[in-house]
Amino acid sequence: MEFREFKEFVKKIPVGKQLPDAVYIHESALDVIPEELVTHLAQAISELKLGDKDWNVLKFFKRDHKITLLDYPDFLEDSYPALHTSYTVNLEDRTVRESSYKKSENPPILHRKETFIKPNHPSFEVFKSLTKEGEDAGLYENTKTIGFKQSWAKVIKRKGYVLEDGHIKLKIDETVEQTPVTGEVNVERHRTAIDRDRLSVPMQLLARHHYFDGSFSIFDYGCGKGDDVRELEAHGLDIHSWDPVHRADNDKKKADIVNIGYVINVIEKRSERDSTLKDAYQHANKVLAVSAMIAGESVTSQFKPYKDGIITSRNTFQKYFNQAELRSYIESTLEENAIAVNPGVFFVFKDKDEEQLFLSERQKNKRTWQHLTQRERRETAPQVTKDKIEKHAELFNDFWKTCLELGRIPANPEFEFSERIRSVAGSHKKAFEALIDSYGNEDFEQSQKERTRDLLVYFALGLFDRRKAYAHMPESLKRDLKVFFNTYPEALETAKELLFSVGSPENIRLACENTYKRLNTGYLDGTHSYTLHSSLINQLPPTLRVYIGCAVQLYGDIEGIDLVKIHMTSGKVTLLRYDDWSKDTPMLLERIKIKMRDQDIDFFDYSGEYEPQPLVNKMLYSSSG
Repeated sequence: MEFREFKEFVKKIPVGKQLPDAVYIHESALDVIPEELVTHLAQAISELKLGDKDWNVLKFFKRDHKITLLDYPDFLEDSYPALHTSYTVNLEDRTVRESSYKKSENPPILHRKETFIKPNHPSFEVFKSLTKEGEDAGLYENTKTIGFKQSWAKVIKRKGYVLEDGHIKLKIDETVEQTPVTGEVNVERHRTAIDRDRLSVPMQLLARHHYFDGSFSIFDYGCGKGDDVRELEAHGLDIHSWDPVHRADNDKKKADIVNIGYVINVIEKRSERDSTLKDAYQHANKVLAVSAMIAGESVTSQFKPYKDGIITSRNTFQKYFNQAELRSYIESTLEENAIAVNPGVFFVFKDKDEEQLFLSERQKNKRTWQHLTQRERRETAPQVTKDKIEKHAELFNDFWKTCLELGRIPANPEFEFSERIRSVAGSHKKAFEALIDSYGNEDFEQSQKERTRDLLVYFALGLFDRRKAYAHMPESLKRDLKVFFNTYPEALETAKELLFSVGSPENIRLACENTYKRLNTGYLDGTHSYTLHSSLINQLPPTLRVYIGCAVQLYGDIEGIDLVKIHMTSGKVTLLRYDDWSKDTPMLLERIKIKMRDQDIDFFDYSGEYEPQPLVNKMLYSSSG
């Protein structure tokens, strides 16, 4: 059976737990499955000798030619049964991946069991009543946190309930549900300002992206107590600040870079929040940095709800966002693209040339090229003599390095010592030709290939993010287009093909397998995932760079991330951060799962709620540094 037919038959399954990417059905309801699907399943089970395996729940994938046999031994008896074993069958290549949870203290569990069976099943009404218990207790408000035994127990406890004899019961005298605050509250906004002993996160990110190199004016909109301002002033930067409480006498001034750091999340009135964000954007000539607090239900449930946020114990207001919600809020309010640079931090570019430079720079591969003085010379071109090159070795080395970074001959403004090289060699072109004649063009040809890939990744990610094509383009990018693609439409068409290729799990699988063989590092988990060190991302083929890039566009920069896990079939990327990568056995501090299909991120902090996990197989990633 072809995948196209498989998908159509899966759509016809009339019962079962229907999810966006799969349908689950208990064995008692198998008689309602289309006969062709049953035959297809039986053939696979027979061929792969799975007939003696225990299973009682079937998972049919909607987006892949796969099924999974799941063993929940206590399905009928346990209110929330735990998974013991699963067998995922790839119906294309007839392979099986087995996973066992028998010894796990935190196995996957099931909810809403009535959806797995037929309405005439004897247990249907019992299962339905169990689900209603959970709904009435508010346990299904965030289904992303209840899929495993321990997280389900934490949700039950946090809501003030206990699980007794399979039933959800209120824990006497220990309820934690908060009564919403009604009416108007005299919120004490001035108490939200905090003292800092280092630059705030958005300011650190602006510095990392070279916006504090002295060539840009800066305005800190809502500066609080001004710790960021004093630090930047100490470095001689042109920075102005204003705050409605602490620096109300200062005027608001336009600047190249405007930072509105953790301001919108403390404003309880939505209309005022919107106008404040718009006002900050109006004062930016080039870039607005917007940041807000990111948190989930585990944080917000500890406080009293008020309007669209919460009231803290200090009588301050906080509007906590998730990453996708914050991006949507910024974009809908300003009607501009918001680019994620960190959880809770976005850049909004008023200068669209600057935006394209920022995005293209992200995809530039930083490579180390061999210095000219280390290479064996060939006969020197007559226009530029050997003595002349040796006499001006440092100048020619700098020029060659620029050529390799760009993958082309630099224009006059792109080389710092343009006037000097032209006075020595006559022109950039003559200097380049002399160097090619002297040292060969192997490195330069490689740099052209790499720069072409960088640009393709940049344009593909632009298409994914639905960025508008701009009438004005930075001159450097225009030169790149002319050299590498001839025209902008040609570049976009090639990038579109690359972006579409990322949608195929088979392409991702092949790219992961080939990369693993080429780099000989990381951990390849069958056809499920490939994990490697983050320093190798720009050495990946464009398909994987775009796949990761699509995920990172939602999260932001991955500075400080150690490992990246590419899920081959589920449209997910997981980022892993450890306490100290230089240790023999680093401990996992944070796991970030980015779900591209849902445009959502799950954060797991192993320094608090979860137990830190050691990386016992670090040697697999040793060649990545």
